[in-house]
Amino acid sequence: MSIFDHKRLTNETFKLDIERMRRGWYSDKYFENIGRMLRALAAEGYVYAGEHPNLPTGMSPDTVPAGDIEVEMQWFTRRAGRTIVVGVDKALAMLRHCTGYWDGDTFVDTSDNLKVWAIHDGTIVESDGNPLNVEPVIKVRGRYRDFALLETPTLGILTRSSRVATNVYETMLAAHGKPVLFFPARFDLHEVQAADGYAYNIAVKRFNLDHARDLGPFVSTDAQGDWWGGAGGGTVAHAAIASFLGDTAEAMMQFSRILPANIPRIALVDFNNDSVRDTLRVMETMFKRYRELKEAGDEAEAAKYILYGVRLDTSGSLRDVSVAPLGDPALDLGVNPRLVFNVRQAMDSAWESWSLPEVWKDAAREYCRNVKIVVSGGFNPEKIRRFEKLGVPADIYAVGSWLFNNNGSTVTDFTADVVRVKVHGEWVDMAKVGRRPLDNPNLERVW
Repeated sequence: MSIFDHKRLTNETFKLDIERMRRGWYSDKYFENIGRMLRALAAEGYVYAGEHPNLPTGMSPDTVPAGDIEVEMQWFTRRAGRTIVVGVDKALAMLRHCTGYWDGDTFVDTSDNLKVWAIHDGTIVESDGNPLNVEPVIKVRGRYRDFALLETPTLGILTRSSRVATNVYETMLAAHGKPVLFFPARFDLHEVQAADGYAYNIAVKRFNLDHARDLGPFVSTDAQGDWWGGAGGGTVAHAAIASFLGDTAEAMMQFSRILPANIPRIALVDFNNDSVRDTLRVMETMFKRYRELKEAGDEAEAAKYILYGVRLDTSGSLRDVSVAPLGDPALDLGVNPRLVFNVRQAMDSAWESWSLPEVWKDAAREYCRNVKIVVSGGFNPEKIRRFEKLGVPADIYAVGSWLFNNNGSTVTDFTADVVRVKVHGEWVDMAKVGRRPLDNPNLERVW
């Protein structure tokens, strides 16, 4: 599965579309064309007949069977700096199940003829951005025409999964160890959710390993947890509040009454653009019911009315009514530091205005101060770092589309190059200019 258990996921997890992958359905067409050419040359018994071989002095090009040429190929990322690599196991499953050739309607599996080395998911590779100084994540030796078609899909899973994982990791660094909720499902096709959720989980584990933390993963869909046994979590959406005529407190009361207590109660409080008012209404209403049930001795039912947190999700085009205009109007919009401070201050002192017997005052104060603040809407590492620098009392960051970002410093494109070929039984350097055979001490023989 990863560096954390040194086990590899198999196609039992991935459920590849093997038949169509073997036929090149997911491959750039030029790889299919190359394969057709090489197979035809092999069938003809063709040997190299050119006049300008790029071979070491004294090495003869005679009798080199280009159609059956064996190569050494290496896969690597072009992201500068640190990359959390994910997608290796799925790429290996592609090589294992789709290496070979078609003999009429029969696929001849030649994967056992490959020699394959790979790192584990969750490994960090470093690069200065120069392809001459990269750390390969997969290395394969074998007959090129047998696995040429797989360059496209193997690069695709490495690129996307490593990008998501690295973006998550960088976001967690910015959050200084506060939880980061994985909220990007709505910003891409549903088919990618399993791979994305797996990449997120690997990034969380890597962060915990590197920084001696014990943060848990939080995904929003069951599909995102498919490959690692997780499950989606969440509470209410704006649509649910609309179903209760904009009454956030009533929506939370019914949610709390009906849903099991193990689902955290997180109130979405920006529906009416008055986050402080709706937060206070939710807290008072839920605590009142919590107290009644506690006094009746019904501990299990009372647990349903413990408010875990409130989520601030104010649109970037709006200024919450609790935020008085000050200075640059743009700084007042959306979920901004002053809004979070306002909500935290209101929550901490909310109990003081409640009509309570003396015996309940300490419990009410603790109830209020234990409510966490979740912030969402347009968060990225830059915005999170600003919040952390200002000491904004946000407890949890929910991050969405930025985790897919592939621009500038977040470009994580992988590529694969042939760097050696086998000539007369000897491995000869044969990389294009700007590339060279490289090593990575974390590579281990797979098969």
